[in-house]
This record gives sequence, C-alpha cells and structure tokens, in this order.
Amino acid sequence: MSIQKGDFIKVSYTGRNDDRIFDTTDEEVAKANNIYNEKGKYGGDIIIVGAGHTVAGLDEDLEGKEVGYKGTVTLPPEKAFGIRNPELIETVPITRFEDRPQVGMPVQIDGRPGIVIRVIGRMAQVDFNRFLAGQTVTYEYEIKEKIEDTESKVKGLLGLYIGKEFSIRIDDGTLFVDIEPELTFNQRWLISKRQIANEIISNTDIKEIIYQEKYNKDVLAPKKTEE
Repeated sequence: MSIQKGDFIKVSYTGRNDDRIFDTTDEEVAKANNIYNEKGKYGGDIIIVGAGHTVAGLDEDLEGKEVGYKGTVTLPPEKAFGIRNPELIETVPITRFEDRPQVGMPVQIDGRPGIVIRVIGRMAQVDFNRFLAGQTVTYEYEIKEKIEDTESKVKGLLGLYIGKEFSIRIDDGTLFVDIEPELTFNQRWLISKRQIANEIISNTDIKEIIYQEKYNKDVLAPKKTEE
C-alpha cells in the first residue's frame, strides 16, 4: 500500500546544496563531510507524513510512494527553506554581542538565531533569514519502513523532537513517559512537549499523556567536585 498523509514512516535522507551536503541521517556521511554531531540521532527519522516534520517539498514527495522507495527530489526555495527576505538582514551594534562578532559567526539576538555577514567599525550586519533561505536544494531519500505499532510511533516522535530515548508505558489509552530530572531544564523539551503530546493524541489511539519525573538518592546526591 502506498504512503499516505498521516502515516508514520522511517525515512533516511541526505540533503545537498550544489555539491555541499548540509544534512544527513547517515553517520558516516556526516563524519566525511564535517557535519557530524555527537549528540545527533542517525540511522533515519520517524516522521508523520504531511505533519511538517521535514521541508514541504520532501514531505509532499513522500506521498504515493511505497516502502523501500529510493529517489531524489530537487526543491526550489519556496518548497525548501523559504524565500530570502532582505528585510531580515539587520545592523546591530557590536555591544549587543557576548563576543566580538566575526563574519560567519552564528549568533542569537533577542532570542533570534542569525549569522554575522559583515562587520564595519562598531556595527555588524546579521542575517536572520532561515538557514539556506533562497537556495535550491536536493534530497536523496529512502522510505525504510511504515510504523504500525503505537509504542514505536510514540518513541519515534520523542526521538525526532528531543533526540533521546525515553522509557514509556501504555495502559488502557494512557501514555506514561518517564522524564529525567535534567530534562526539565532543557529548553528544547520545554518548547516541544506540548506539541509532542498534541501530535501523539491526534495521530494514535492514545487518549491521555502523563509526563512523570522520578527522583532518587542518586539523582539528588550532590555531585562530587574534583580536587
């Protein structure tokens, strides 16, 4: 049966801009192209087709394909990372930066991520456009499998958003997710947990989700400092 919107699938991919690889689910490819992230998750992503878990053009291209399909799709900016907006290039005083700005430096100004593109005297120009905005990109991808069981769907979504393994339990329509205490300070988790819950409830037979923190002596014990 062909892949339809709303299906959970595991997909592997490599994204290129011209001849430069900017993203991949293949660990060896990431290392060979100097984009490896030791905290990253490799081997393929579990996504919901049509849910915006990847760029629009790739998301659309998945529909109608079969499990095992391998292909390549070239995407214009409007189907990839968006049109470049010159109004999102702003001039910022260097006093706003923690470190002296340099061309190519990634920065955050008022919570907005950007890239320094020019430094003139006491001012710097920062591009707040989305990464690869205005550029045509190509994805090579493979649909590895269609995910059918609820537990794998849940773990897949948690891994997609947070990049970690979670201990979960499902009991009569209620999902229990064990949360490591350290995760309560994780900004990515704090921003994403409501969205994760919404997507799980909307796309599975789960009716309720309980995030539960667990503490014990090992967690609460003060950390030893090296002498």
